[in-house]
Amino acid sequence: MIRSFWSEPFIWIHLAGIAAFPIWLGILLLSLAIGDPVLPVWLEFSLIAIIGIAPILWMQLVKPFNIFCILVVALKPEVLTVEQRKILSLFKRPLEKVGAIAAPLFLLWVLWQIYSVAPVAAGIPPLAPSWRIVGLLVAGVAFLLANLFFQIPLSVLGVLLTKESEFATTEPYPVERIPADFTIAGFQVDRILPKKLSSKTLS
Repeated sequence: MIRSFWSEPFIWIHLAGIAAFPIWLGILLLSLAIGDPVLPVWLEFSLIAIIGIAPILWMQLVKPFNIFCILVVALKPEVLTVEQRKILSLFKRPLEKVGAIAAPLFLLWVLWQIYSVAPVAAGIPPLAPSWRIVGLLVAGVAFLLANLFFQIPLSVLGVLLTKESEFATTEPYPVERIPADFTIAGFQVDRILPKKLSSKTLS
């Protein structure tokens, strides 16, 4: 059954972000393929895991990502429609927090699989083995971005699967609390998408 809020373009834009997930995993693989471990395996793995998981997990649990933004611009809280603020309220549900905690467990498994097979790709990166430390830093950033482009689409999917009846009874998130309770990425503007793609009824 089609839900009324499925017409919100920002939902689909951020769901499509999952396409970047395998790209960052590929960069992670190539970064880990540079040289041999210079630190104990458990330490290298743990450092990459912490860099990649901790910031995104904190964000999703404490200040969920505000999906009403693209690249370096975000809609001002005061121009969000009632429907858009209802969508924000859904990101604060306990169910979303459960997903935010469960996702890193899967990503840790993915990281270990990539770390284990990385030596197979040793001949691909154009960097000398002595650049291992640089490779680890790039791997940490790549895993961070892979986590970001997995967690946000996952949370958006949870919103998409919300029943219409639940959405109808959801209270719009208070405008004044949005900056403090959500991560707003980029400069705040009155409009991002063309008018014909934007919701019509402003709060």
